[in-house]
Amino acid sequence: MIIFGIDPGTATTGFGVINYDETAQQQLSCLKYGVIETPAGMETAERLNIINFDLKEVVKEFKPGIVAIESLYFFKNMKTVMPVSQARGVILLTMYQAKVPIVEYTPLQAKTAVTGYGRATKNQVQQMVKNLLSLEKIPKPDDAADALALAICCANHTRFKI
Repeated sequence: MIIFGIDPGTATTGFGVINYDETAQQQLSCLKYGVIETPAGMETAERLNIINFDLKEVVKEFKPGIVAIESLYFFKNMKTVMPVSQARGVILLTMYQAKVPIVEYTPLQAKTAVTGYGRATKNQVQQMVKNLLSLEKIPKPDDAADALALAICCANHTRFKI
């Protein structure tokens, strides 16, 4: 099963694509990861359109069976909650239109799935993502590593439902 993880943001949306194969000895493998960046100062609608277009391209390329997206949680900075909400809305619509089932996980759930500890640091999460996916180096930037962690979280939950 191809699992697509997405860490939403207007300036930077992280994505990670993994393959979960429960018949293989190495069950998880990384197919691709990166970020969709939109320039500061660009109209919000145009930024959201870029996110939509780029996500459609990744969906076309990998045909994921499910997408895991970071759910909204309490934000200390009210300036960031609106842009993240807008990006999430576009991402949810894009996946819905592509007929890709959507699951949502909190950062706490993703950290727990990857490290076993919900209050793990960014570095701990990145190191475990690297180890779990047998990557040569820590995935960068942080948004891409977070997206891969969401995909791994989804794979863990999928495994228990089978």
